[in-house]
Amino acid sequence: MDTEAVRSFVRAAELGQLKHAADELGVTQQAVSKRIATLERGLGVRLFARTARGVELTLDGQAFLPHARNIVTGADRAVTAIGPGSRALRVDVLGLRSAQAVVLHDYWRSRPGTELDVVTLRVDDPRLAVAAVQAGDIDASFRSVTDPAALPGDVRMIHAFDSPLELLVGPRHPLASARTLTPSQLRGHRIWVPGIAPRSEWADFYDQLVTGFDLRVDAAGPNFGNEVLLDVLADSRDVATFVGSRDRYIWPTSHDLRRIPIENPTLAYPLSLLLPRANPHPGLRAVINHFGSLAPLPEATWRPSWATAPHRGDGDVEHA
Repeated sequence: MDTEAVRSFVRAAELGQLKHAADELGVTQQAVSKRIATLERGLGVRLFARTARGVELTLDGQAFLPHARNIVTGADRAVTAIGPGSRALRVDVLGLRSAQAVVLHDYWRSRPGTELDVVTLRVDDPRLAVAAVQAGDIDASFRSVTDPAALPGDVRMIHAFDSPLELLVGPRHPLASARTLTPSQLRGHRIWVPGIAPRSEWADFYDQLVTGFDLRVDAAGPNFGNEVLLDVLADSRDVATFVGSRDRYIWPTSHDLRRIPIENPTLAYPLSLLLPRANPHPGLRAVINHFGSLAPLPEATWRPSWATAPHRGDGDVEHA
């Protein structure tokens, strides 16, 4: 059943004239008349009797009117339920222990009652995240399109915040006692990062990192998850991995793993946010403001070539 035809019927019944209904609905009187005629054919009854003063409900029209009002109300509520300003802000993160999820959780804790829906699309190709933003399945995605020319015109990418890298090692690793490390001190050490998916943003990130600092990043072998990776590090004398400084990892106390900051320069993974160019969810403004309040990184910070400039504005989503 055409809900706009039902809406036209309801307004004509309440106002008593097709012209007044048409004016209120922003269409022509002829359009309202055609909608109602189509509705009558579908129902197999006459809903109105035409009079010199306008229209009057038939007995069938009177019986149908309260149900028609329910149909219109239900349709309006359905649209409102998925409207950007009427539902929870829906944001895609790479993982629920990632820096993205941690920062969003901090934001949510600082604003009790905020409607926030954190989801994980579980896709490696950022183009699929772009498509989800375009379709309205999500309001924003923590993904980066490393080729700006590949970003469609109706989707924007802005800098969210940077995630400094740390080296994670077990107690028997030769670097385990270091308080901080420079990138040059990592040369020659095996840095195991399983699960670097082809065409992903992190594949491009590690390619540039390896080239820029002559590092040995090993992506060999299947990715069995963080728990297996942490077990390997705990028992290894020569395997390390990179983690983000805000990433949340949990391991048994007996593992005695060490997180070592990398400095001079800091190695930063830039986290970007994809969002619609037109009519973004109103809740994004406060979230972006929260990102801007995070402590900036040192001047001596390395980022990949596709990193966008940090945004420190007033949360104006339209011009961030």
